[in-house]
Amino acid sequence: MTVCERFLRYVSIPTQSSEAGEGTPSTQCQFDLAKVLRDEMIEMGLANVRLTDNCFVYGELPATPGCEDKPCMGLIAHMDTAPAFSGDDIKPQIIANYDGGDVVLPATGAVLSPAQFPLMKTLVGKTLITTDGSTLLGADDKAGIAEILAACEAVMNSGRPHGKIVIAFTPDEEIGLGVHSFDVEHFGADYAYTLDGGELGGLSYENFNACEAKVEINGVSVHPGSSKDTMVNACLLAMEFNNMLPDCETPRDTEGYEGFFHLDEMSGDVSHAKLLYIVRDHSAARFDGRKEQLLHIEKIMNHRWGEGTVKVTLREQYRNMREKIEPCIHIVEKARKAMIAVGMDPFEEPIRGGTDGAQLCYMGLPTPNLCTGGHAFHGPYEHIAIEDMEACVRMLVEMICD
Repeated sequence: MTVCERFLRYVSIPTQSSEAGEGTPSTQCQFDLAKVLRDEMIEMGLANVRLTDNCFVYGELPATPGCEDKPCMGLIAHMDTAPAFSGDDIKPQIIANYDGGDVVLPATGAVLSPAQFPLMKTLVGKTLITTDGSTLLGADDKAGIAEILAACEAVMNSGRPHGKIVIAFTPDEEIGLGVHSFDVEHFGADYAYTLDGGELGGLSYENFNACEAKVEINGVSVHPGSSKDTMVNACLLAMEFNNMLPDCETPRDTEGYEGFFHLDEMSGDVSHAKLLYIVRDHSAARFDGRKEQLLHIEKIMNHRWGEGTVKVTLREQYRNMREKIEPCIHIVEKARKAMIAVGMDPFEEPIRGGTDGAQLCYMGLPTPNLCTGGHAFHGPYEHIAIEDMEACVRMLVEMICD
């Protein structure tokens, strides 16, 4: 089965995770893909294949004779798609020999344009897979799954020597909960890679430090006709709180290593209001400073409006993996070497978000992130080229057989 055939099969299976779900997985539909993968892995001849009660699929490509003592490498991808945009009834559009122009998405008439997505110019002459405009595509991260299994199959057919390779497909990555139940000890890898990146050649081993900040504001509601010096409008205080944050440090205004405050949700009335932020920075010191800034605003507003008016609650989400990767930087060099060997132009980029690898690093498994070739994830403009998926397969083969 080609990597494209695998990919198209996997994206046809809905697997959206859900913030509202309870337990792991957050949605039962993720088991539908997990069962398909389990059966395919068994049919391929992979060893020790198992599907757990919480929707993790594990398997092994045993070492060839004489390579049993080589370090064990892990390959990981996630099965769920983002809950923010529909992942049901995906109808991919395949465009051979892409000419570099605009692509109309037939279900909605929306236009996938190089003017908005300049990297489309790198895909000229390739076979492009897009959505029809009504759903996301699911390349994040079903391209990674397809590439891992296609690479294992290619290695098995090649007869090339290699060490033991362990494989895991995880649920709920998109809601940040996928690896909380990951069995690192049973997995048995000395190091691993997530296949969850984008542009061809991308190699990432640092990401944001991240937390969620919930701001609750208590007002005083009285009749507006007799509210002089009495009413405290919680909605106005919410605006006041947000206005105390730097207005140029939002996702729209930042890039690269620059951090931000992102107001993700707001709601309320006169008596009670709520703001929900995600807070991000690559620097641990600047990240701590951002948290202190939020708590300082809480202090100022409570001094101004009365104790208990504003309450800030911070919830840590993940940390920058770099400090865990640096002691074993050779695993980054291994990936870079494989990319060059198959004609990619590797580049390092900080992840402006997090991956399962960030959490796995702090669970004792160093796990950089590698490209899959996909673009514009999490929405109707998502797209990928078949040739780029094939290049990722070749990259993995080189890494497995190195």
